Amino acid sequence: MAKLFLVPTPIGNLEDITLRAIRILKEVDLILAEDTRTSGKLLKHFEISTHMHSHHMHNEHKTVNNIVQRIKNGENIALISDAGTPAISDPGFLLTRACLENNVEIECLPGATAFVPALVNSGLPNDKFVFEGFLPVKKGRQTRLTFLAEETRTMIFYESPHKLLKTLTHFSEYFGEGRAISVSRELTKLYEETVRGTVLEVIEHFTTKSTKGEFVIVVGGKK
Repeated sequence: MAKLFLVPTPIGNLEDITLRAIRILKEVDLILAEDTRTSGKLLKHFEISTHMHSHHMHNEHKTVNNIVQRIKNGENIALISDAGTPAISDPGFLLTRACLENNVEIECLPGATAFVPALVNSGLPNDKFVFEGFLPVKKGRQTRLTFLAEETRTMIFYESPHKLLKTLTHFSEYFGEGRAISVSRELTKLYEETVRGTVLEVIEHFTTKSTKGEFVIVVGGKK
């Protein structure tokens, strides 16, 4: 029986892809990619010639039913995102849910995802944590931060470079400038960096230093 494969891709360093992921991407009938231009470079590097279709947040609502039907008709399909594990702050949930509702088998491969190394090397408690991903940009942001100010578990956020200082400033306002924090950027890449300290110390660091790359912010819970 055909199935949907959820295949993690490297978050930076191409050596982080698994041998199994390469095999699956070569064997399936179709690869659904968030951005075919980005994924095309990855496939070319590993000499994968499988055909790709674009599958992203702007078209996934329209294409889900057709994809499910193709799998039911016998096609094995793999879903990948630009980097990391599909459905973790990336497209994938809607298709996964539709497959389950239609009794289509799903196989999720283990692999790279940015928040795990950021959490582990933060030095903050990792026995219990909550993954928040991207905070709401406008509506609901204040409400969410007010709620999280009472969270006792370690919290993990994703943030883009141009919004980093704004988000850190909000953390200072809602969590306190002395709250322990760790900020990682460019994970697995040449200029990988992790800055640890209080919220205030990290704000001071990134006020004068580069904010290039994608960021994972790990915040200690309320004591």
